[in-house]
Amino acid sequence: MSVEQRPTAASDFSAAMMNRLIESRLTPNSISIAGLIGNLAAAVLVWQGLYFLGGIAFIIGSVMDTLDGRYARASGKGTLFGAFLDSTLDRVEEGIVLTAVAYRFALTGDEFAAAMCVVVVLGSLMVSYTRARAEALGVECKVGIADRAFRVVVLSAGLVFGDLKAIEPAVYVLAVMAVVTVFQRIFHVRSELTKPVTDPV
Repeated sequence: MSVEQRPTAASDFSAAMMNRLIESRLTPNSISIAGLIGNLAAAVLVWQGLYFLGGIAFIIGSVMDTLDGRYARASGKGTLFGAFLDSTLDRVEEGIVLTAVAYRFALTGDEFAAAMCVVVVLGSLMVSYTRARAEALGVECKVGIADRAFRVVVLSAGLVFGDLKAIEPAVYVLAVMAVVTVFQRIFHVRSELTKPVTDPV
């Protein structure tokens, strides 16, 4: 067995933990709710001006958001309602944290930055909507850079610096990239739906 193929202690531990979780009564929905609680805590902390702590809570809540889907697939405990709940809570969580950020900008009189937070929320909703609508039409639509993971990384980076001056450029980047991604997906879907249909040989 090569070095690359030899299982490590870390991988063995990870596999053992996953098996324990699968055998437990833990459900993917409970992980989704835990993610919501983490993001609610992040929003409250940001609202109070505790940006670093809010960033940590946001990261923890967002990690939970990524785990619920993986756990659902690995455990076989996933349900259609669970998938719906996961997607819905993702939109809510991102929105409440950005609302808290917009509030802090408004307190300082930075109306433009506060407005950009609204653009980010709208853009993130449209990024998700365009994918969902495209898939309802039978078109796979994962193009564009500003997916959920990208938005979490950029916003987290701004928050953990603990200063509005660091959060502001992060918000501008998110606003621009969300709008770009929406148009990328629109053009992608148009391209896919207008392709000529060829008869099978």
